[in-house]
Amino acid sequence: MRWRLLGPIEVTAGGRVLGIRRPQQRAVLALLLLNANRLVPAQQLVDALWADEPPASARTQVQVCVSQIRAALRGTELADALVSHAGGYRLAVGDGDLDLAEFTRAVGQARVASDAGQLSTAADLLRAGLALWRGPALAGAAAAFVEAAAAGLAEQHLAAHQQLAAVELALGHSDVVIRTLEPLVAEHPLREQLVAQYMLALAGVGQQARALRLYTETRGRLIEELGVEPGAELAGAHLKVLRNELIEAPAAETVSDAAPAPAAVPAQLPTNVAGFTGREATLRELDLLVPADGHDGQHGTAVVISAIGGTAGVGKTALAVHWAHRVAHRFPDGQLYVNLRGFDIDDRLVTPGEALRGFLEALHVPAQRIPADVSGQAALYRTLLAGRRMLVLLDNAHDPEQVRPLLPGASGCLVVVTSRNRLTGLVAAEGARPLTLDLLSTTESRELLARRLGRGRVAAQRPAVDEIVERCARLPLALAVVAARAATQPDFPLATLAAELADAQGGRLAALDAGDPATDVRAVFSWSYRALDDAAARLFRLLGLHPGPDLAVAAAASLAGVPPSRVRPLLAALTRAHLLTEHLPGRYNQHDLLRSYAAELCEEVDDEPERQAARHRLLDHYLHVSQAADQLLDPYRLAHPITVSEAQPGAATDGPTGYSRALDWFAVEQDVLLAAVEQAARSGFDGHAWQLAAALVTYLDRRGHWHDLAAVQRTALDAAQRRADPLGQAQAHRGIAIACTWLGRLQDAYRHYQRDLDLYRESGDRLGEAHTHIGLSWVLSRQGQPQEAIDQTRQALDLYRAIDYQVGQAKALNNLGWFLARVGEHQSALDSCQQALMLHGETGDRHGAALTWDSLGYVHHELGQHEQATHCYLKALDLHRSLGDRYSEAEVLANLGDTQWAADDVDAAQLTWHEALAIFDELGHPDAAQLRLKVAERLQPVSVSRLASADAVDTLAHAVGPDS
Repeated sequence: MRWRLLGPIEVTAGGRVLGIRRPQQRAVLALLLLNANRLVPAQQLVDALWADEPPASARTQVQVCVSQIRAALRGTELADALVSHAGGYRLAVGDGDLDLAEFTRAVGQARVASDAGQLSTAADLLRAGLALWRGPALAGAAAAFVEAAAAGLAEQHLAAHQQLAAVELALGHSDVVIRTLEPLVAEHPLREQLVAQYMLALAGVGQQARALRLYTETRGRLIEELGVEPGAELAGAHLKVLRNELIEAPAAETVSDAAPAPAAVPAQLPTNVAGFTGREATLRELDLLVPADGHDGQHGTAVVISAIGGTAGVGKTALAVHWAHRVAHRFPDGQLYVNLRGFDIDDRLVTPGEALRGFLEALHVPAQRIPADVSGQAALYRTLLAGRRMLVLLDNAHDPEQVRPLLPGASGCLVVVTSRNRLTGLVAAEGARPLTLDLLSTTESRELLARRLGRGRVAAQRPAVDEIVERCARLPLALAVVAARAATQPDFPLATLAAELADAQGGRLAALDAGDPATDVRAVFSWSYRALDDAAARLFRLLGLHPGPDLAVAAAASLAGVPPSRVRPLLAALTRAHLLTEHLPGRYNQHDLLRSYAAELCEEVDDEPERQAARHRLLDHYLHVSQAADQLLDPYRLAHPITVSEAQPGAATDGPTGYSRALDWFAVEQDVLLAAVEQAARSGFDGHAWQLAAALVTYLDRRGHWHDLAAVQRTALDAAQRRADPLGQAQAHRGIAIACTWLGRLQDAYRHYQRDLDLYRESGDRLGEAHTHIGLSWVLSRQGQPQEAIDQTRQALDLYRAIDYQVGQAKALNNLGWFLARVGEHQSALDSCQQALMLHGETGDRHGAALTWDSLGYVHHELGQHEQATHCYLKALDLHRSLGDRYSEAEVLANLGDTQWAADDVDAAQLTWHEALAIFDELGHPDAAQLRLKVAERLQPVSVSRLASADAVDTLAHAVGPDS
């Protein structure tokens, strides 16, 4: 290491330690290294060295220290490392040259290796990282910030020891853990995690009595000194020692070979802000909120919330995102982000439930395990974040009620909330730290323009620059728009631009009321808009009709009624003018102020027929592409066929090709499609509303988005009722019933299916009637009424036969076979499934055939015909694998393992179950836990002698897993 902080502060070059010995010099060097490769303003150095009591010569002393450090570096390969820039200093540090960076990297890599089951690798990485420590961090430095910074680094050092102890315990190296932790426990006797690990290590070498004495002593100290009982981890370790639940872990290599890939750490922050300017004082204030290893001296173990307020366009999001990227490495368990759309043009606030479901999905919770109610979702969210160090950015909040359910409940997490409102309720009740973001200073405004237009141009035209700053009211959003306009005209005098801006302010557009009378950004938007050519200006206006939150090229082309090839240059022009942002390749969004302005212009400039025609083209685009994508997801689904009207000229209707692309398209467009249904219902397109909602059923159902499914179908139901459209009403009732079935609201599901049945009967639609009987059969089965489920399935089968609908007949026969097997009518079940299989062969429905082979396997298994059951399950496996249906593949493997177990083929059963578990774990599906429990129960009475080999024991131990 060339630069060393983990012990006495040192710099080495050419094999020798350089002469930087004075405490104040070392403090300056330490602060520069803690901010390596980042600009540190001189004022920040002054504040760090002297806190609130800097001497009059503070800046001079900083300059002297910097000069002395440069003198020490002179003549070495590090001579150019420390540079001055814009009133601050930057120390360039190469990869692998700073011991703190290498230590942090080793700890992070060890966490990943440990999650992947590579325990030996994790232990090696942690030992290498800890070996970099040569004593107390920052030794030899003297300054106001040193004590707190050193304490934070010491906390990281101790946490790494705890992480290593956990790995060594998992490897069964209890003796190593004892040697490592003994001095640390003596130094930190109330550090419960250390004591818990030390107890388990003592018990692991047979010293249970000593471990129990240690618990008694620690509990007494906690009560006497802190007035608290031991926490869950220490109490759990005590219980394990009492029960002698100290099972030797499998070898690291065995776990590594069998373990599923680690779940990705959430990293949801938007792209960092290019050319971010100013806000140094606010950034420093935010820096003080970052806890060391989850603890903060001022806040104890509470979650720290920073509520950043300020007017629209003042740069709240830019500041929050920029700072979040700056400190993301301090939150190794990830970063969560959501735009709560608190001031959206259409008032479509993101509800706490929507935000929580998004966070839970990012935390790899399968949709089936997400609770139906917001309180349950919030409880699960807080549970998952307990013990983690995560950064949560809640952007554009409307009020405290929207935020509260999204707050974690444990230490280690930090929440940043941005809002145009002050959120005083969070300050009063949750102890939030309010930060009100003001306009940029005049100096910062000039700096923003200088970075975007070039310092020479700005310096040469200072009076014009000052007038632009004044006209833009020092609002970052307005300045960015002006800068974009000026950048496209490098030879254009800035004085002329300032005059144009003054003319725009005096024109027909009134000031935009964004909550602050000093901000007149509509004039800036007007000026920028007037600089567009006619085609780009028309597209900008029409974008105000899009429901948001973003759109693709095809949607923009449909709004404008032009081919995608003609709309791309228009989108590029709007992006260059900062009137639009390409936040992902091919996808565009707008600041909500710009969306509001575009909508107002569209209302004023474009007449109602033109606006309705644009909406019609846009909704036709989403409807026709959704219908095509839905058909790709399941061409044999039981959904009732829907005939949509021919698309309007100019609507882009080319959809995705192939199953996977259809799935990806729905995933990207999901929020837009849900918003489009709402907009269609509000703007007189009730037919589009229910038809588009119907096209979403398959996707939302398969992905487990049943809350969204229920909500969008209720909108569709209202729209269909306004049109007195029985097919639309029936489709919506069916969609609501599907969502209610999966959400466990069986009574509601039954009621909607019954209304569905009435509508189809009234219209004489026997196909729809048959579909509804199938739905009712599953509700009744889940209600514990198998005979009634069989009756409903037979009614569906009769109807399918009457209209000669073979796809429906095959699926009904398979369902009937399954229900019959569940009530013990095995021969009838076999006959029914065989008929289904024959029909599937005629229709070519391979997915239906795979499900039927699985049903046949189950029937043969129940009859004790293990060879036939195995044959059927293998046929089902082949089909599911060829279709890429991973969940069904795992389900069949679990069933096949049951048959192998029943046939006394224990080795085959354990391997098959293990394969099923690997897929369930890969998918994050809750069936993994159920299968582990079942396997554990079946293994309990079995002696190890029945298992064929040591390898089988290792494989089975992993398959059962820790959850059992």
